[in-house]
Amino acid sequence: MCVGTCARVLGPCLLTLGLLSILANILLLFPSWEWRYLHMGLITKKAMQMPGVWGGGLLVFPAAVQITGVGWRWSCSNTSGTCRKMFVSILLSGLALLGSAACFILSGVGLTEGPLCLYVFTNGRRKMQLWDYPFLNLDNGDMNNRTPRNYLYDPSLWTSVCIEPHNVVSWNVYFFSALLLISVVEMVLAALQIINGFFGCVCGLCEKKLNA
Repeated sequence: MCVGTCARVLGPCLLTLGLLSILANILLLFPSWEWRYLHMGLITKKAMQMPGVWGGGLLVFPAAVQITGVGWRWSCSNTSGTCRKMFVSILLSGLALLGSAACFILSGVGLTEGPLCLYVFTNGRRKMQLWDYPFLNLDNGDMNNRTPRNYLYDPSLWTSVCIEPHNVVSWNVYFFSALLLISVVEMVLAALQIINGFFGCVCGLCEKKLNA
């Protein structure tokens, strides 16, 4: 595939993935379409850190826009301009790679920790309702004296542990998983564009000038 053609594919793909990343992170702030938990500050910490907005979205957009512009407006006769723009593309793709990697790490931590929710905490014979991260305690074997286990492999816990927000466990699992998948694809595409940029500096776009 020619360098210019590759850029015309990678740019719009990154732009679309960035928008999807922002959307997934925003939806994490409104579990089961409820806004009151955000108003009360009872939202999972990793969702509030907005990795899908700044990491998978805003840091990816400059590369996506620049790559798209390179692919569709390039002049093959301007070799020095080609190399200069490709160098900028490499830098911005590196920034997108870092942003998507940060989104991947924070989303993975958020998925592992589980959501912030209201659940029943047992302390000896005393039971109380508590806002916390129950699946962290469950993994350590501390919640209700259960043995350590991972809630991700036991869907029965998704509806039996958290009282509020409604269906918050499945909501977090789905959208954090979506962020993980999106960020992985973004990292792959950003890495491909870095390679594509090096070839562009050496070979140019290897295609005829696009018609206006």
